Amino acid sequence: MKEKKNTSLKWIINLSFCVISFIALFPLFSLLISSFRSSKVLMRNGISLTFDPSTLNLDNYIYIFTQASDYWTWYGNSLMISAITIVLSLFFSSMVGYALAIYDFKGRNFFFVLVLFILMIPFEILMLPLFQLMISMHLINTYTGVVLPMIVAPIAVFFFRQYALGLPKELMDAARIDGSTEYGIFFKIMLPLMVPSLAAMAILQGLGSWNNFLWPLIVLRSNDMFTLPVGLATLLTPYGNNYDVLIAGSIMTIIPIIILFIFFQRYFVAGLTVGGVKG
Repeated sequence: MKEKKNTSLKWIINLSFCVISFIALFPLFSLLISSFRSSKVLMRNGISLTFDPSTLNLDNYIYIFTQASDYWTWYGNSLMISAITIVLSLFFSSMVGYALAIYDFKGRNFFFVLVLFILMIPFEILMLPLFQLMISMHLINTYTGVVLPMIVAPIAVFFFRQYALGLPKELMDAARIDGSTEYGIFFKIMLPLMVPSLAAMAILQGLGSWNNFLWPLIVLRSNDMFTLPVGLATLLTPYGNNYDVLIAGSIMTIIPIIILFIFFQRYFVAGLTVGGVKG
């Protein structure tokens, strides 16, 4: 009797999650179907799940692949900026979080509280001083100006600090006895143990960088340097709105995030779970 109740409960839970997933994916389904419609149909019917095969075609995607050269320039810019941001953010943030968790030095708690304080400040408040800093450093309209403020993210530092608190310090003591340096301990012993946290944060940082619109919009000036969100926004002007190309281009922006998640999905849940309960 108890087993039947457990089975029924599992079915109810699974069904509930399926319903929630469908509701969450509903806008994506609507966007996908609308990407096969012409601009006239979109203006007349809007974005919906209404399925009329006579109004669906591949013209939007054919246009993107054959004529929209700027789109692929923006795509490449976003890929490059996201890749650089992920690598640098994981490298520096993991080192900072590891140091705050493992080493006992003067002012450690102060720096950790400072990280939490910065974490609570909305980016819109930091935007103006960051912009003034980029101007003084002559980094406006450069990729460095886009990437530099993002390479040590407070959320990543906090996440790695929480994860590093659960690392076995006995391995560090053994490595020191064998003559290993602190950098050797981190890169050869501790960093491999942090792979789940690195993978989880790679997905989160990659998603944030890929979808980042406001900061690249402020820093970048040239059309050929725009990222994908900024470039797609230029399709909406007072003189005409290319909603059909915009929607089809937006659908294709999902592909890199899906690929990133596929590569790191087995570490994602483990990294979030362990990183969230340690400390």
